[in-house]
Amino acid sequence: MRVAHIITRMIIGGAQENTLLNCRDLIDQYGDDVMLITGPALGPEGDLLQRSGFADAGDGRGRAGELRIKLLPDLRRNIDPLRDLRAARAIRRTLAEFDPQVVHTHSAKAGLLGRHAAWSMGIPAVIHSVHGAPFHRFQPRPAREFFRRCERWAGSRCHHLISVADAMTDLMVQAGVAPREKFTTVYSGMDVDPFLAADRHRDAVRAKYGILADQVVIGKIARLFHLKGHDDLIAAAQAVVRQCPQVVFLLVGSGILEDALKARIESLQLGRHFIFTGLVPPEDVPPLIGAMDVLVHTSLREGLARALPQALIAGKPAVSYDVDGAREVVISDQTGFLIPARQTAALGDALIRLSQDSGLRQRLGGEGRRRFTEQFRHETMTRRIREIYSRFTGES
Repeated sequence: MRVAHIITRMIIGGAQENTLLNCRDLIDQYGDDVMLITGPALGPEGDLLQRSGFADAGDGRGRAGELRIKLLPDLRRNIDPLRDLRAARAIRRTLAEFDPQVVHTHSAKAGLLGRHAAWSMGIPAVIHSVHGAPFHRFQPRPAREFFRRCERWAGSRCHHLISVADAMTDLMVQAGVAPREKFTTVYSGMDVDPFLAADRHRDAVRAKYGILADQVVIGKIARLFHLKGHDDLIAAAQAVVRQCPQVVFLLVGSGILEDALKARIESLQLGRHFIFTGLVPPEDVPPLIGAMDVLVHTSLREGLARALPQALIAGKPAVSYDVDGAREVVISDQTGFLIPARQTAALGDALIRLSQDSGLRQRLGGEGRRRFTEQFRHETMTRRIREIYSRFTGES
């Protein structure tokens, strides 16, 4: 098949890793001709294409020439009518030159412009992946309604939608974006082998950050940003360290709230219980998870945070707020504990229970590894996505 993937920007992030793995699998496993159409990788997260060893995205080819990459300078995340019009025209020109059988879009801006162009051109299979809804309850109502209407309009201009979690399908159906039969859940795939081997790096990583052998490490992987729930974790940490003074919290990521979070931690005299790693490259995530004993996820909105299955595949139990797709992998007393959002007392209780019981940690983490390793392999994801392509193109 000839497949064009369109995404707004290839920063270091879950949706972008998903997309790149899908592109490479289509080439390596099925011999497909694939083009990745994207805008500049603007933002503090870094450029995933450069980090992954790809050549300058502007040269039209990826590493060893196996992936065509088309960089569109006007394809940007923020709304800008004139720039967006130029990006829409560039997408149409690029698709006309490549002549794909499948156009697969990702992210809000590329999803809107890419679906409109592909649908109007009569592309046989126009597919969109929902990694996370662009509308949510924390937005002002006019903005939420605007983005909902945009998604509903774009939802009528594609043949099928892929959700990274059943919760995303439920949200989009309830919002009237498209009927349920137009959705299929395909969990976001990853290279699971580094997570299966995460514990090999445990001692070295803990030594690097000055973590003692008898300390219990509760890790959180998220940007230090609004709605990621770091304040809630700090609130819960007060009770945790009172009962479990051997606990340290390892915060992986950077962001605009770093100084404010550090100031709050110091004001509560919790400084010796928190470690900030700053921004780390993707290849450092498995070793960091290996150094952890528990993963905590307190974000207030997320499709299905990749950190949750990553931790479970590494054999670490997870404690998560019950938001969006978390309940599809975090199953209370089986793979971890699911907590109502903003319930910091219950969050603290779950973390205390796990901190005090190494046998429970091993049982829950082992069950998570058993359940989710195969389900989250990127090869499994690509096989299921390609089956969807075939349904509309008639190609095998």
